[in-house]
Amino acid sequence: MRILLIGATGMVGRRIAAEAGARGHEVTGVTRSGNEGTAKAEASDAAAVAALAGGHDAVVVSVPPPRDGSETRGPLLATTAGVLDGLRRAGVRRLVVVGGAGSLEVAPGVRLVDTPDFPALYKGESLAAAEQLGVIRAEAGDLDWTYISPAAVIEPGERTGTFRLGGDQLLTDADGDSRISAEDYAVALVDELEKNNAVQRRITVAY
Repeated sequence: MRILLIGATGMVGRRIAAEAGARGHEVTGVTRSGNEGTAKAEASDAAAVAALAGGHDAVVVSVPPPRDGSETRGPLLATTAGVLDGLRRAGVRRLVVVGGAGSLEVAPGVRLVDTPDFPALYKGESLAAAEQLGVIRAEAGDLDWTYISPAAVIEPGERTGTFRLGGDQLLTDADGDSRISAEDYAVALVDELEKNNAVQRRITVAY
């Protein structure tokens, strides 16, 4: 499979590239800087996305909202619009998005991001990611998209290949913790690229 990976040098993007490459897939990395052998492009530029996506079987977007105190909603939604338009121009239907956990439900109608103890540091980006999911659900009905939310905590760790998949509800373990290693998140994402089990759905992955 030929995969265009937007955001290939981030914490999650690196692991997706490694996992897909280890399985024999051809990965074209894209970053804003063009560093580390990646193609240089702004994901919000539909024409640039289209030019790079042509000839690929799938596009993966691993671009988190900014967390440096700048506005988060605008950049992420601009990226989303550019990618959706770019895929249509290139004739590529398959899209997998590295999403956020904040929009997962902890109770019926109650999102993680809306709970009292949700960290203020992550609230802006979580709300932006939730809006991104809403845009994809509303506007990408012509594409074969999958939005993959991680557990509440995702960080570098071990590749075990053992985890659980869910839908719109936050997954927790027996101790009430919700976590996943970035390595196992990458396993789940590449699994979905290969199997297409969750087309036009949001899924989540956790231990």
